Amino acid sequence: MKSRKLTISISVCAFMVFGLLMRLPSGEAQGGKEVGGEKPAQAAQTAEGEYKLKIPFGLEETAVVIPADNPLTNEKIELGRMLFFDKRLSQDNTIACANCHLAKFGFTDGKPVSTGIRGQKGGRSAPASFNRVFSSAQFWDGRAETLEMQSVGPFTNPIEHGFANYDVMRAKMMKIAGYRKLFKQVFGEEDITIDNVGKAIASFQRTVLSGNSPADRFDQGQEAGAIPEAAQKGLLLFRDKARCTKCHSGFNFTDEKFHNLGLGWDDNKVDLGRYMVTKNAEDIGAFKTPTLREIARSGPYTHDGRFKTLEEVVNFYNKGGVKNPHQDPLILPLELTDQEKGDLVQFLRTLNGEGWQQAKAPTSFPK
Repeated sequence: MKSRKLTISISVCAFMVFGLLMRLPSGEAQGGKEVGGEKPAQAAQTAEGEYKLKIPFGLEETAVVIPADNPLTNEKIELGRMLFFDKRLSQDNTIACANCHLAKFGFTDGKPVSTGIRGQKGGRSAPASFNRVFSSAQFWDGRAETLEMQSVGPFTNPIEHGFANYDVMRAKMMKIAGYRKLFKQVFGEEDITIDNVGKAIASFQRTVLSGNSPADRFDQGQEAGAIPEAAQKGLLLFRDKARCTKCHSGFNFTDEKFHNLGLGWDDNKVDLGRYMVTKNAEDIGAFKTPTLREIARSGPYTHDGRFKTLEEVVNFYNKGGVKNPHQDPLILPLELTDQEKGDLVQFLRTLNGEGWQQAKAPTSFPK
């Protein structure tokens, strides 16, 4: 069959032309010495330390979002990698950013809701942290306007990393001579600021990509045998009868918007979602459309982690979600047959890709 483009054009703001999120920067040279082990794949070192990666097939290089005041450099990304995996950046030395964003679970944690210090449970599932270079607003409710803001938000959450405030966190980090040295090398000042912590972690996150999936190779690469026949049928359903592209549009399978599906209205556990940020009534119960890339790895699904399988998710949408006064009008019953639902799931399973496999913890941390 003739392949059709998976990509549905969406306009996104590109601050710098940069190819990102293909492979995680593993260990990068600092002052002539290798820090943290492995060297990042595909990296190009320039005199200024600029970091460049090739975008995986299926992703759009022109859609990256990188603030002008936080350009990517090898050294900054490597520092961010250390911070991302360092459990000392929690009140009791038990939680790192990586605890909730594990590669094997599509950079989520495989749990219905995230778990922080002392085993405390949050109220929402951990969002996937790959392909973040293509987004501005972060978190399920979009409360962080930039990836830099998102990168430091959990540190002062009493359930997650548990610091009373950023001054307490900064004081703890300043006691680690190795970090003072690295911040001096990267930012030109030994004083560790929360702003620079955010810049480093965000830079690292922007190098975690997922693309070149079997679906990309079939649809854009015209590789006829890249996905099975059932998934090919599922692709047609995805675009047509199942109406998935109404929200999961574009190369990253998300419109970057917020929608009320009715979750919580059926069991009196309504999370107000985006409304708590905007205070607009139309945002009550609305949550950000997640990317569908790596979706077969990243269950449980939805902001409250209520669905364990993709089959359950498809059944939910097939019924038209849960009716409520604020439900998005795009959510309608689909009337899919059992066979069609199965084909749709088969297509979703072809969206696992590559570009994140080098996202590994450093072999050592600053002392």
